[in-house]
Amino acid sequence: MEYLYAALLIHKAGKEITESTLKKTLTAAGATVDEARVKATVTALKDVDIEKVLAETTIATAPAANGPAPTNEASTEKKEEEKKEEDSGASAEEAAAGLGALFG
Repeated sequence: MEYLYAALLIHKAGKEITESTLKKTLTAAGATVDEARVKATVTALKDVDIEKVLAETTIATAPAANGPAPTNEASTEKKEEEKKEEDSGASAEEAAAGLGALFG
């Protein structure tokens, strides 16, 4: 796959895809260069119009989540739970006084 990525990078830079440019790009990326793969990639892309292929390629998008949409009932339940938590907790002043004891 790195050979095709390197070829696309070379193409994007406006350079000709040759064995030399492909080797240099792969080396710069830190990939191990296989001479046979370099030759095969250059030969395979020799008569390919990369711009045309890229224009015709569709990009797959992630499918939408299949879960049910939240309803008003669910949001009402959340509000009721938050209200219960607020009522059962200590007041803000009591909480601040408790924190002050921690720091002296």
